[in-house]
This record gives sequence, structure tokens and C-alpha cells, in this order.
Amino acid sequence: MPQEPHTTQRSARSDAQSTVRLGACEDASGRVVAATGGVLDVEFAPDDMPGVREELRVRGHDHAVLEVHSRVSPTRVRAVSLGDTHGIRRGDPVSRLRRGLRIGVGPAMLGRVVDCLGRPLDGGDVPECRQWAPLHRRAPPLRVQTGRLELIETGLKAIDLLCPFARGGKTGLFGGAGVGKTVLLMEFVSAIAGRHRGVAVFAGVGERIREGHELWQQFQTAGLLDRTVMVFGQMDAAPGARLRVPQAALSLAEHFREGAGTEVVLLVDNIFRYVQAGMEISTLLGRLPSRVGYQPTLATELAEVEERIASTIDGSITSIQAVYVPADDMNDPGAAAVIRHLDARVVLSRSMAAAGLYPAIDPLASDSRLLDPTLVGERHVAVAHQVRQTLSRYRELQDVIAMLGFDELSPNDQRLVTRARRLERFLTQPFEISEAFTGRPGVRVPLDQTLDGCERILAGEADEIPEHELFMIGALPQKREPTGGGGG
Repeated sequence: MPQEPHTTQRSARSDAQSTVRLGACEDASGRVVAATGGVLDVEFAPDDMPGVREELRVRGHDHAVLEVHSRVSPTRVRAVSLGDTHGIRRGDPVSRLRRGLRIGVGPAMLGRVVDCLGRPLDGGDVPECRQWAPLHRRAPPLRVQTGRLELIETGLKAIDLLCPFARGGKTGLFGGAGVGKTVLLMEFVSAIAGRHRGVAVFAGVGERIREGHELWQQFQTAGLLDRTVMVFGQMDAAPGARLRVPQAALSLAEHFREGAGTEVVLLVDNIFRYVQAGMEISTLLGRLPSRVGYQPTLATELAEVEERIASTIDGSITSIQAVYVPADDMNDPGAAAVIRHLDARVVLSRSMAAAGLYPAIDPLASDSRLLDPTLVGERHVAVAHQVRQTLSRYRELQDVIAMLGFDELSPNDQRLVTRARRLERFLTQPFEISEAFTGRPGVRVPLDQTLDGCERILAGEADEIPEHELFMIGALPQKREPTGGGGG
């Protein structure tokens, strides 16, 4: 059993190396004058004022890395701590590092679990990196970006049919608590393990440490860990640390995209926790809240992260992001702010999850820019449209069925309901990562077989197949041949 990636379990040797490599400078030119949670006010001489986003260290508290957020007077700056501020007092000396936050990049980071500053969380030594990259960078200029989108076939029927993922694009997995966002993200990792030959960067933002540990084991089992970097700022981390995990992961992804010219998969679980961390920091900074209590800088902060996820002439970054939806409300400002940046959105339905229809993908709310005849072909678009149309009409009829009964429907509506229910069950699928819990072996279905199965169900070829036989299967079984009765 591997050691759990948690800061409290690092070896003493690693702690010592972290202090040597990341320790504060000796010239302490500032003093702490106020501390409110994770926000500190630091006094400097007027001629030695640090700039915004400059890194500071409190002497004797090397774990509490500070990032300057703003200047509040000619001699005072307000800084956000990326670590625990316990024990810091007014009057403690503060050092300028005269640079911004940075993280080590390069091959030495592969196979490691680190925090947003590159410090190890897996019990290993500090990675010996020869190159460092700033956490804050601008998005690549338009002249070097490529807008080409290409289908990634995952073998997951509902996704490949209704909301295909784009290589070099951004996909969001939306859903409330407990509907399967993380499981679907892990299944995607398993689905592309044999096809992806680039580098994967995982950003764990504000999620449970248990889930992070399970994902670490999943990467090891899939044989992906040796070409993966995992950056964590889990639930117990300071809000400042959670706020900088996406930037750290992006700096690593950009290095592999530009330095090695390779294909990078950026996995984020959960981008909404990044929004929440910004809301916490905004409150501590004393800003007036915006809609539903969110920070007034929500759109800008999110755009700084999302616009850096881009494919260039050097390489591509494909991003899959889990997005928590508060109270299952897709109109929540936090979730809505993420949607506008995405190429594909996969919306998970609580009602489908309650009915046991996994993956619980809502076929009417999920969508993708790739569903264009010029990108995926006329057949794919036509089948997806027919499936959505059939399921939409079925939902309209559910209230009628509940009040009057199935037998009161017209013959045409009865046929439609029969086929819609079979489509719902056909689009379910057992996952490989859940085999130990369900006892069902995971399956992958090529896109052609998914399209063929949906076409046959819509045409009525599966009307005689019992519904339960289409539940949690792979491809649609071939039409049964009638058994001839023997005579004379």
C-alpha cells in the first residue's frame, strides 16, 4: 500500500531539504503588522516596497509563503499566505524574495505528488529540477494558438455520442455532490491509458484527501504515474494554497507542451473549489461580495486560468475539469462562469443517478462543439439529434404516464416511450474502475458500434428485447434469429 500523499507524512529529510531549497532570504526588510486568517499586512520601508504578486517569507515560518496581493498604503502591503499562519505574530520579520511564485519543472517532476510550490507530498525527496517556471503567466498569443479540434474516442457510449471530448479542447463534468464526477474523471483516465502517449498533469483542488489517494493508486495501477505530475491542495490546505494549485499545474503543463512539444492532458478536480478558495480570500481581503456571495473578481480570476489552457504550434493541452454544481443549479454564478470557457460540457443528472442509470449523463443538457457535420460527420450528428429528440419527448410524456397510465398514450407515443427507455438503458455502461464494487467487468464500445446500436433501437429492431437485457451492456447484441419449429 503506498503512503498517503499528505503533508504530515513527509519524512524529516524531505522537510529539511524543503527548508534549504525553499527557505526565506536572510535580508528581512519587513515586519508583520496585522494578521487576519490567511491574510497578513506587512510593513516595509517606502524605498523597498515589494510589487504585486511578489513572494515573501516570514522568518522562522518557512511553511507560510506569502504572495503580495495589493498595496494598502505607501509603506504597507497586504499578502495572502499559502500555508498555515499559526504562530505568526505582529513584529515577525519578513523577507522579500524579489520574484514571483514559481515551481520546478522538467522530467524530475514526473511520477511525483507535490503542492503548488513543488514541495513533495508523497514522502520522497525534493525533486531535483534544473528549471523553474513562474506560476503566473499570460495566455499564449493568438498567432501561435491552433483552433483545430479533433475527436477523442473514449469508448464511453453516452459521451462519444452526445458530448464528444475534443483533443486540444476543454471539457467540464458538471454535477452536484455524489453523482459521479470524480468516478467519471477516473474512468476517462483509464479509457485513454492505452492511447495517450504524452504527459498527464493532475490538479487536485479542494477535494477529499481520500479521493486524492485513490486517484494516485489508480494512476499507478494504470501504469500512468511515471508520466504524470500530481499537484494537490486538498480540503485541509490553506485557501491561498488551493487558489494557486491550478496555476502550478498549468505551469507544468505549459513546460511539457513547449519544451518537449508533447501532448498534455490536464485533469482538474475540482475547478469549483478554486472558485470557492477565491471567495474565501476575497472575504478575508475585505471586498464587497457580488452575486450569491461570490467574489467580484470571479470572471477575471477564472479567465486567467482557463485562457492559459490552449493548444499551440508547439503542442496541445487537453483539459478535463470536474465542476461541482451547488444545489444542482446550473445557473449558479460559479458554475455558469466555467461553462463559457468550455468546448464540451457533460452534465450529470441526480434523477438518473437515483434510478441507477450510470454514467448519469443528462442527454439533453450535455453538449459539445464537436457535434458538427464537418468534424464528426453527418451520421453522428443525425443519430445524436434523433436520440435527444426521442428522450426529450419521453420526458414530456412522463407526467401524462404518471397521471393516466401508459395504456392511455397513442400508439405512436407508446412506441416512442418503449424505444426511449431502451435508449436510456443502452447508454448505461459498467466502468473498469468500479469492477471491484459492482462485480461487472468494465467495457469499452467503439463509436461505430454505439451509433449502430442507437440506430437499431430507434428503428425498432430492439423492441422485442427486454429492457433489462440492455442495461449495463457494451454493444447492442445482434438481432436474434427465429428458431424454426421442426415438422414431420
